[in-house]
Amino acid sequence: MSDQQLTAAELEEIERKFDPETAFRPTGPKIAMLITAILAAMSIYHFYASGFALVRELLHRGIHLSFVLGLGFLLFSWRRAPVGTQWQDQKFSINGVAILDIVFSVLAVGAALYLPLLPPEIVSERVGNPSQSDIFMGTALLIITLEVARRSIGATLPIIALIFILFAIFGQYAPGALKHGGSSWLGLINHLYMTNQGIYGIAIGAMAKYVFLFILFGALATRIGLGQLFIDLASVIAGRYSGGPAKVAICASAFMGSISGSSIANTVTTGSLTIPAMKKVGYPPHFAGAVEATASTGGQITPPVMGAAAFIMVDFLNIPLRDVLAAALFPALLHYFGIFIMVHLEAKKLGLRGLTAEELPKAALVLREHWLAVIPLGILIYMILSGRTPDFAAVYAIIACVVVGFLKPNNRLTIPDLWDSLAKGARGTIAVGAAAACVGIIIGVVTLTGSGFRVGAIVIQTANDIAGFFSVLPLFNYFAFEQWSLFFSLLLVALACIVMGAGVPTTATYLILVSVTAGAFQILDVEPLVAHFFVFYYGVLADITPPVALAAYAAAGIAGSNPFKTGNTAFRLGIAKALVPFVFVYSPALLLVANGFTWWLFTVTLVGAMLGIAALGVAFSGYLIAPLRMWERWWVALVSLLFIAPGLTTMGVGLVLLVPILALQLNRVRTATPAQ
Repeated sequence: MSDQQLTAAELEEIERKFDPETAFRPTGPKIAMLITAILAAMSIYHFYASGFALVRELLHRGIHLSFVLGLGFLLFSWRRAPVGTQWQDQKFSINGVAILDIVFSVLAVGAALYLPLLPPEIVSERVGNPSQSDIFMGTALLIITLEVARRSIGATLPIIALIFILFAIFGQYAPGALKHGGSSWLGLINHLYMTNQGIYGIAIGAMAKYVFLFILFGALATRIGLGQLFIDLASVIAGRYSGGPAKVAICASAFMGSISGSSIANTVTTGSLTIPAMKKVGYPPHFAGAVEATASTGGQITPPVMGAAAFIMVDFLNIPLRDVLAAALFPALLHYFGIFIMVHLEAKKLGLRGLTAEELPKAALVLREHWLAVIPLGILIYMILSGRTPDFAAVYAIIACVVVGFLKPNNRLTIPDLWDSLAKGARGTIAVGAAAACVGIIIGVVTLTGSGFRVGAIVIQTANDIAGFFSVLPLFNYFAFEQWSLFFSLLLVALACIVMGAGVPTTATYLILVSVTAGAFQILDVEPLVAHFFVFYYGVLADITPPVALAAYAAAGIAGSNPFKTGNTAFRLGIAKALVPFVFVYSPALLLVANGFTWWLFTVTLVGAMLGIAALGVAFSGYLIAPLRMWERWWVALVSLLFIAPGLTTMGVGLVLLVPILALQLNRVRTATPAQ
């Protein structure tokens, strides 16, 4: 592939190929207009309901779910069509949509609205004693939810949900601590359908109340030019330095991450500009793709929009959104700092140049053309920080986007543009909404069977067994048994997050792992906010972890590089991110709002984390101010682990152990001795 920028159609094909959430079926013009109208109606409903109406919670969740499931059958086909497929009328189809899918779409709407449309007092009476119609509609909704999730995000999550359903029914045959009395189908449907512990639970509630509005805001903010402003500003800030385009990619992805919660969408949006530029100055294609993919995964952890999981966290923990955003701020900055260190060292090692003045945009021109686009983001941040609810802040930020769009002298928003943006924003919520409903099934089984504490006990016991072995070994016995137990418990949870995240959306990974490991974190006495962020971060890391590193594979499609090699490189670049969750477990002050916060603890933690990340970056890049020998790289990598639990003692020991490496580096530069 050449270093030229790809066309919009080529980028759309790449995103569709690697992101199942955007693999919409090709349709004819008539039904496409109908689907667009329904999507726009979905956006208008959520905007009105959140800003100006008062809708019962269950009814609001039901209406949202009816849109998600009904549109799911219209947007996604039974079998994913190959990239580039054109629509065609076939027998038993209308404008490319199978008549059977239209029937299922109508049934999905009915099943989702059946319970919410009943009077609340009747619903309350039937909880624990559902009628035959309740069981039928609940069973139908369960099957429909699994099918829409399969079509929109792949088979992995629905299969996991099916395993949990079987576990609920046949729990008496489960091994060891997982064994329970089992549940009848009536009891299962009662819990998953008639209560707020299942499909209509906290996950779909957060989607309906918060996440939809923030995704819509991101779509409108991008349309009015905020995304382009971020990319241009990143070029102005970082483009001139060594390896400039890679640093532009990091800054642009950090900025874009503030309004987009999708790793793959960020990769395609900014990567279309930064990856060709990185290749042009000398970065290998696989490295260029890896830089963009790794930086783009930060979108889900970067305030103020973040990913859907952040808003679910608000409901889970019953805390203000501003506390979640404050907690996310410095870990997100450490993520980008880690990538920056690796990119800078790679640029120095390869002797790469920055962008010339002619290749850079003019700062004054950039600000003059797009400064108005910052206003909606400013309004959103101000309202959140002033204590407004997230949905209230998002509604007024959306209004600001529309007003600014109509007032901007360049790239002005028109009524057809607004209609398309409303549809685009809603379309981006269908897959994540289906995933949230599917995860509701899993969470419901966990609460029904009490398996969360059972799994927690298994994790702790396994960690204790490993800790008992290490705590008696020479040198390793410097740390107490309890310290080893905590470390290995966290390690097991982290590995579970990475494995679960292979092919499962981040939000689903977060919800499942939080539900099944809550008992373990409670036993370990880890603060809830810290535990949730730990799981969240490792779930995001799965986007760049082979063998299913979807963000890296999308970047490889733009870079024209080997996808697996790009994924491995992306994981190496993002490895510093793997340190950050351990850091804030051992020192929660990094999250700002955790209990026991002091500025002294925060400063020590932040400095220690930066030193550890920098050391790990040096070890993995094999370069500081000169190439490192292999034993030196291992030495630096092991020393970096001392900064996991930041403190003056560990920082001092770590710095002392790094001094010999620095001395060898200085001597190597002075004598120009090549590394072996």
